[in-house]
Amino acid sequence: MASSFGPEQARVPPAIQLPAPPISQFKIGLCQLSVTADKARNVAHAKKAIEEAAGKGAKLVVLPEIWNSPYSNDSFPVYAEDIDAGSNASPSTAMLSEVARALKITIIGGSIPERCGDKLYNTCCVFDTDGKLKAKHRKIHLFDIDFPGKITFQESKTLTAGETPTVVDTEVGRIGIGICYDIQFQELAMLYAARGAHLICYPGAFNMTTGPLHWELLQRAR
Repeated sequence: MASSFGPEQARVPPAIQLPAPPISQFKIGLCQLSVTADKARNVAHAKKAIEEAAGKGAKLVVLPEIWNSPYSNDSFPVYAEDIDAGSNASPSTAMLSEVARALKITIIGGSIPERCGDKLYNTCCVFDTDGKLKAKHRKIHLFDIDFPGKITFQESKTLTAGETPTVVDTEVGRIGIGICYDIQFQELAMLYAARGAHLICYPGAFNMTTGPLHWELLQRAR
């Protein structure tokens, strides 16, 4: 008796019909930001970059990973914000919401350190043209690495891994979200493709030791 098992079914969830994108062409603004120890300055700098991108016609604007804080385990607890507690507790996402609404653009807000109870996450927020929070992706694959003599870093010392893939419908189409090291794992991209994503976005802050080795290659692979 022939087996009915299909190995491809074990790897990829059933594909859904690809939805028609709301618009066929649009500009994407990719904001490169230099981060300082001054959170207020970082927020103001990001706001200016978003406004400049929108002024050049961008309908979707993307920020980098951890744009409001220095990228260190010592900084994450200090700069973390309780996103679910509202604008007073999260000035970074409050700015993103305000700018998205004012400029009528979709914003993929890179990521910021998020505090939720006694846990910290590396979290990306997506805002629609009304300034509403459409999705929140917590980085699933934490960056723990040790290259002797070059770089040692363990996000897991302070951060908790997210557990849920994120697909969000926006004014520019259906978008799958990952954060930096998430790009290393093809299964996440495969799932997003099966779920009908028009675009997969991985805000990142790759270091200059491992980044040049595979960042561009992995983008092409995904």
